[in-house]
Amino acid sequence: MLEGVNAIETHELRKEYRGRAVVDSLTLTVPPGEVFGFLGPNGAGKSTTVKMLLGLVHPTAGRAQVLGGSPHDPAVRARLGFLPEQFRFQTWMTAEEFLRFHGRLAGLKAAELGARIPQVLETVGLGGRGGETLGGYSKGMLQRAGLAGAILARPALVFLDEPTSALDPIGRVEVREIIERLRGEGTAVFLNSHLLSEVEQVCDRVAFVKRGRVLQQGSMRELMGGVLPLDVRVDHLPPGLLDTLSGLGELRHTDTNTPGRADVELWLDHEDAIPAVASAIHAAGARLYALNPRRPDLETMFLDLIEDTPDSSARTARLGQGAARA
Repeated sequence: MLEGVNAIETHELRKEYRGRAVVDSLTLTVPPGEVFGFLGPNGAGKSTTVKMLLGLVHPTAGRAQVLGGSPHDPAVRARLGFLPEQFRFQTWMTAEEFLRFHGRLAGLKAAELGARIPQVLETVGLGGRGGETLGGYSKGMLQRAGLAGAILARPALVFLDEPTSALDPIGRVEVREIIERLRGEGTAVFLNSHLLSEVEQVCDRVAFVKRGRVLQQGSMRELMGGVLPLDVRVDHLPPGLLDTLSGLGELRHTDTNTPGRADVELWLDHEDAIPAVASAIHAAGARLYALNPRRPDLETMFLDLIEDTPDSSARTARLGQGAARA
């Protein structure tokens, strides 16, 4: 990849089907060597976006550049790797034949393929299984073979659509290691996944998309650094304590069903407000048993941004303000 050229750049990208926009005003930038998570519910326009970035679908409006050029340019497409979620491989081929076929399509020479194919099979956990036909592979093995095909030609940008959906926990760890290795080699990765805990572990930045529009994007630190959930446990809630706490942050949840105990979840704008919470509890005459700050995880943020409720809309605005401050 040329220095200074982003892996992906889109500006106001739009795709309509029968007059309905499935991707709308999509503006993204993915630098070289970055692992970028593209997150959203089913029907959010993620697959259509990937197809446009791969040059498989023409946008209705807007602009998309991949590796500094058009995704419809064969020279650009030769430097891309892709593992689709719904893969359909030539099951009568062996894994080695499958990789040789796709390697030749990517322009690799026979001698290079002879050395490269055993390497990628070993990398994805199929070492020694290359002579078996794909028709005898399990779904997880087929997914590994597809991943081998995606990285075979040492692409500058790899699109991975649900790359661990058919894998066991060991396989998921191995895929995370492969993604981290790609990043270390300067390869950009565009990742679609519903396994948010894995996205949180490997992605440098993420974008949340809904109905074809990006709701929010940024680094994990930016997105998660703006608000601080605080779990509070007291022996009881004296009159006026909840009103005082709501003046310090946003009350998310209160549980008083357990005798002799009350649990409160309070979202704060700043860590500096924690001592004020403790002081308020003491001043109200309650006994404090726990005061546990925690960072919001990606799943919590995803639900807050995607849900269609007034409360979630307010929380989305708070998260956005936090990202802007970070």
